[in-house]
Amino acid sequence: MAHITNGEFARRPLIAGNWKMNMDHRQGITLLQKTVWTLQDANHNFDRVEVAVFPPFTDLRSVQTLVAGDDLPVVYGAQDVSEHDSGAYTGEISGQFLDALGCSYTLVGHSERRTLHEETDEVVTAKTAAALRHDMTPVVCVGEPLEVRQAQEHVEHTLAQVKAVIDTLDAHTVSQLVIAYEPVWAIGTGEVAGPEDAQEMAHAIRECVKQVHGEDAANGVRILYGGSVKATNVAEIMQETDVDGVLVGGASLDAVEFANIARFEQHYA
Repeated sequence: MAHITNGEFARRPLIAGNWKMNMDHRQGITLLQKTVWTLQDANHNFDRVEVAVFPPFTDLRSVQTLVAGDDLPVVYGAQDVSEHDSGAYTGEISGQFLDALGCSYTLVGHSERRTLHEETDEVVTAKTAAALRHDMTPVVCVGEPLEVRQAQEHVEHTLAQVKAVIDTLDAHTVSQLVIAYEPVWAIGTGEVAGPEDAQEMAHAIRECVKQVHGEDAANGVRILYGGSVKATNVAEIMQETDVDGVLVGGASLDAVEFANIARFEQHYA
């Protein structure tokens, strides 16, 4: 593995499961328990590889109670956060509320939010700031649609999304961010993204951070790949130099599959 030195990762890998609009609070408790038990039975080293889940808002209190009550070695986050802290914003969720529920992370600018809710880079930047105000680490999602990929403008397009956020932050804050690259063009299109696509963009993002904020920030920021990640392909993806983890969608709803993804090192020869 290119990003391991002397047996240690350059940055602690993050395996993140986004449940999307699936699992009510009862189902969520069962899924999380089974996932953790499966990992514990396999002697997963949670200190070495961090595991996080992103349940629906309605599950968060139940997840908080379960994690705290059973002292589970996982962290959790929200799927979105409002750019506003309080006020007349019906249906939105304040970062203050999420912080009170013990969320360590929140997704920001997920491709489905950008596409279905037309979130702009300005909104994503504001939501990133809101997460940081409330002591959560934003997982800033970036990526390009099919027409941009076909025009070979994918790097420029994605880096513009990255710069919109990091240009507003200082170097130390950027070093603590998580950036998730989602190849939107490969979701439901029949096109296939491979490890080389993950590495190309992760490297470009890291170089962009380096140019804006310097080498320390670039070495600190964790870059995830999200695009049809499965136990059968995670090892190849995680062997790429600049990939520090994965953002898993549908596969995170299967406790055994997600546990096998988190245990990606077992797949190495």
